[in-house]
Amino acid sequence: MLDPTDLYRLDGDAPELADPVLLYHFEGFVDAGAAGRLAVGHLLAELEHRLIATFDVDRLLDYRSRRPLMVFDGDHWVDYETPELAVYLATDVTGTQFLIMTGPEPDREWELFTEAVGMLATRLRVGKLVTVHGIPMGVPHTRPLGLTAHASRPELVTGAPSPFGKVQVPGSAAALIELRLGSKGHDALGYAVHVPHYLAQAEYHQAAVTALEAVTRGTGLVFPTDTLRAAAEKTNAEIEEQIQASDELSGAIRGLEQQYDAFQAGAERENLLAENTPMPTGDELAAQFEAFLAERDDSEG
Repeated sequence: MLDPTDLYRLDGDAPELADPVLLYHFEGFVDAGAAGRLAVGHLLAELEHRLIATFDVDRLLDYRSRRPLMVFDGDHWVDYETPELAVYLATDVTGTQFLIMTGPEPDREWELFTEAVGMLATRLRVGKLVTVHGIPMGVPHTRPLGLTAHASRPELVTGAPSPFGKVQVPGSAAALIELRLGSKGHDALGYAVHVPHYLAQAEYHQAAVTALEAVTRGTGLVFPTDTLRAAAEKTNAEIEEQIQASDELSGAIRGLEQQYDAFQAGAERENLLAENTPMPTGDELAAQFEAFLAERDDSEG
């Protein structure tokens, strides 16, 4: 029998905490607009934090499927970006301590990893586990971003009802944590931000803002978001510039707006998933954005 505690190592003694939130996001699964990555990265950049625990990435990762970067200088190797899956202790703007777990999504030993997270959560007296990420949807960026909330207990879910029924989707380590630990009595919830499908491959900072606002509503934690909001405003301004310069893009966005408004007004639709709409696909819209940028670069060069 493998021991889950072999998968992680505490950095010093475990801190004495009172029902902290554990906010987690793993890179490698669907994260449209980089919503989860930007949100967690922003918190680590803005808030005081220290390392609490690290996981054994040599056991958990398949290096050949996503090779870490190395630096070669002339005639020798000088650097290696060591992957790290870790837990940090952070403090929000009100002085409340909480935990952040982030790094690459494990490729192997999901069940043992989930047990390890559960044991670590128990040891650190975690009161609630929360995850965030982005999913591509057939929605325009000119409307408020929606989100789908999910949790181990119905009482933890607040806000608008999910647009989804019962669906089967590829699994993730983040979802398995919610499923397995929720069945053992832990409170676990997550937020999937609805990111415009044509921006799914970009860094869409507004999605990260929406994710952190959802975490605040669900946990009471308060985060500094000024720099993130400023980045979102800049990104939105750049998007608007591209749209105004292209009649084709403007028409596509107007169509998405009409569809969104009709849905909000109660028009009959199965859902807002990109593949179920008659509008241009995310790839088509993204290609139009890229073509516009290329043309602008050529004209400025």
